[in-house]
This record gives sequence, C-alpha cells and structure tokens, in this order.
Amino acid sequence: MTVPPAVTHVLTWAAALAYLAVPTVVVLHTAEPTGTRLVLPVLSAALVVPLFPRRPGIALGALLAGSASAAVAASSRIAALYPPGTTAGWQLGQTQALLAALGVAYVAATRRPRAAAAAAAATLAVQALSLAFARTGADTYVSHLVVLGLTTALAWTAGHLLRERRRHARELRSREAAEAVTAERLRIARELHDMVAHSIGVITIQAGVGRRVAGARPEEAHRALAAIESTGKDTLAGLRRMLVALRADDPEAAPREAAPGLADLDRLVEATAGAGVRVGLERRGTPRGLPPDVELAAYRIVQEGVTNVVRHAHTDACRVVVDLSGDAVSVEITDDGPGLPARSGGRGDGRRGSGAGYGITGMRERAALLRGEFTAGPRPGGGFRVAARLPVPEEAR
Repeated sequence: MTVPPAVTHVLTWAAALAYLAVPTVVVLHTAEPTGTRLVLPVLSAALVVPLFPRRPGIALGALLAGSASAAVAASSRIAALYPPGTTAGWQLGQTQALLAALGVAYVAATRRPRAAAAAAAATLAVQALSLAFARTGADTYVSHLVVLGLTTALAWTAGHLLRERRRHARELRSREAAEAVTAERLRIARELHDMVAHSIGVITIQAGVGRRVAGARPEEAHRALAAIESTGKDTLAGLRRMLVALRADDPEAAPREAAPGLADLDRLVEATAGAGVRVGLERRGTPRGLPPDVELAAYRIVQEGVTNVVRHAHTDACRVVVDLSGDAVSVEITDDGPGLPARSGGRGDGRRGSGAGYGITGMRERAALLRGEFTAGPRPGGGFRVAARLPVPEEAR
C-alpha cells in the first residue's frame, strides 16, 4: 500500500512539532537524565530526522528548541535534587550537543556556506544559553562553551568539506561528459572527412575525365561514369550506416556492418586507379587478426594518404607499404609528385603549400588515440611521405 505524499508530508511536520515537547516531558518524568534514562530523549530526536531532507534549517531549529527545553527542564530538576555545583546531567548535555552537531553538519553539507554558517552560529548561541541554566561556575561554563564551539566548528567543517567534495565530483562528471561529447564529435568528424574526402576526390577527377573525353572516346566516359556511380554508392552506404548508428536509441542493438580494415586496401587501390593514380601496394609480415580499432585506423590513414596524393601530389603513382611484423602495424604512403602551389592548398614542401588541412590532423589524431606515432612531410629528394606506427595490444600479438 502506497501512502499518499500529502499524508507523509503532514505526518513529518506533526512529528517535528511533537519533538518540541517530547524531550521536556521525558526529562521531567525521569529522576536523573543519565545512563539508560537517555534512551528516550535520544530516540525522540528521530522524530525530526524526516524533516531534514526537505527543510534542514527548520529541522535544526526544532532540534535545538527541543534540546534547549530538555536542558532547561533537566537543570531545574537536578537543582532540586542535588546541591549546587553538581555535575549531574552532563550526559544529557553532551548527547544534545552531539545531536545538534550532526544537524549542523547536515546543513553545511546540503546548503550554501552562508546558510550553514548562520546555522552554526545559531546552534552555538542556543547551546550557550542552555548551558547558562546549568548553574556551574564561571570556569566550568567557559570550558564547556569552548568545547561546544570546537564541536560546532568541526561539524560545520566536516559538512562543508563533504559539500565541496560532492560539488567537485559533479564538476568532474560534467567535464568527463563534455570531453566524451567532444571526443565523439571528433570521431564522427574524422570518419566523415575520411569517407567523403576520398570519394569526392575520386568523383571529381572521374567527372573531369568523363567531360574531356565524352565526345572523342565515349567508352572512357562510360568507365568514368561507372566509377563515379560505384564510388557514390559506397559513400552513401557508409553514410547510411553512420546515420543509423547515430539515430538508434540503443547503439549496441543497431545493425552495423563491419568497419573497413586492411583487407579492403585492394578495393581502395582499384578505386584510386580509376581516379588516375596507380597505387603500388606492398604487404610485409604475416597477416593476423588485429583489434578493430587498429584495423580501422590503419585503413583510414592509408585512405587519407592516398586521397592527398590524388588531390594534391600532381602525380600518377604512389606507393603504400603495410608492415605487420613486430608489435605494431606500420603504414607508409610515399609519392614523387611535385605537389600543387601554395595558393592551391597543397601539403607544404614549398610547392605544396603550408596548410596541412583536416586530413593530416585527422591522421595524427587517429595515431595518438592508439598511442602510436605519426609523421608527415616532404621527402628530401622530392615528393611527400606519410608514415604511422600503431602499437598492437599484447593480447592480439
């Protein structure tokens, strides 16, 4: 059976208000509020606990009011039973101080520092007033007040530190979430760039070839159009897979085709040859099963390197070396082309311009994510070289 929220709310406030009188009644009907006789006054403080999550300030006020009334009642009763200066009833005072300190710690942990400081000051003031009814000497009063002040300060510090720790944890979680979003955006940007840039480069070159030979050599124009169609279909299929994964409510349940890997380099070589650049592919080492992220990164680096040759190198040939030996996968893309002038957005050897563009940045990021090495730059004898070394985890070696 579920209790309606309104009923729970009313019962909580009724219990908190009842606590204002319960400790006093218990103390007045107790010969001396020490030892096992403290059980009822302490347990009665539980009446205020349900109010703390909703109204911690009011709950602390009710706790202080009940404690003060119990302390005054206990002082008057002890004064009637014992001679002046007796220490009877000290257990009740310490217990009430401990309960108040816990209340201050809760307020400091859940409310702003200014409100928590006000609660600590009000607690110490009420305790000092209650202590005055104990009818002890001045020295005893001062020493007890110092202890109460230190206890209250310790409670406030503990609650404040807990609040700061929780705030710091929230900031860390927010920062981690923001970094995860940024990393995912960069990953999507890299995939889109590598997928689209290569395809657009091939399509642009094939379209230019088809336009130039459309009248004189229709068969060449037909082959160029077929290459454009094939490249466009592959690109659309890749984009569709990416969009399906991004739009899926459960990414793990979304149907995904295998990501491209080193086994797909032959198809990449064939598509690049259709764009007018011959790729000499050399494989070294023994083929082995590699982690998907290493396979994808190696393939994308080769794809982007070859795409840069098609778009910027101004040559009709390049060389790709894939080395699977050792504890890493090494790829190298080299060409002997002169490159495009700086004003054409080339790659930066004096004839290829100085702008690296997003392609070089994306390749470097892919290698860095796998803790690998990446270099790209002009070759001493002319041309351009892109090289990456991607370490393979021990379990996959």
